[in-house]
Amino acid sequence: MSWLKGRFTPVMAALAVSSVLSFGASAQDTQLDSPEGDVILRVEGKINVTNAEDAAVFDRAMLEALGTETVKTTTPWHDGTVAFEGVPVEDLLELLGAEGKEVVAMALNDYSTVIPITDFYEHGVILALKRDGEYMPISDKGPLFIIYPYDGENLHSQLYYARSAWQVARLVVR
Repeated sequence: MSWLKGRFTPVMAALAVSSVLSFGASAQDTQLDSPEGDVILRVEGKINVTNAEDAAVFDRAMLEALGTETVKTTTPWHDGTVAFEGVPVEDLLELLGAEGKEVVAMALNDYSTVIPITDFYEHGVILALKRDGEYMPISDKGPLFIIYPYDGENLHSQLYYARSAWQVARLVVR
């Protein structure tokens, strides 16, 4: 829940989300539809909500239906400020009832990176679908790109750049 960002520690945020879920439906009660279009993301590992064998799979429409946010930032891969639009990863993980401490992001080209789950809560990381209003093709870092708000939180460092995988196809919660 992106409204928690900056207001609580990650532990307090998790407790707040937990109490919201227990008041309404829990993550275990959440039902995911099956994708109607091409699957662009598979999430597996320590999750409680699935729609495929031991995984949650999403097409683009399903991801966009979760709600998107825009992050405007500079990156080492683009000239000037770029507007990325995508799903807050913390919202995706909460929907799936993720219970791990880290996420391994795996790209179509076999690149992988390990990201602490606390990054998603502390920095507002998104799984970007669009850059400057256009869907990103595979040939240009799409269909999904992990983006940090590098400028707003002064995250311009190799550590966060290495966690910013593009052509993301799979997330493993562990």
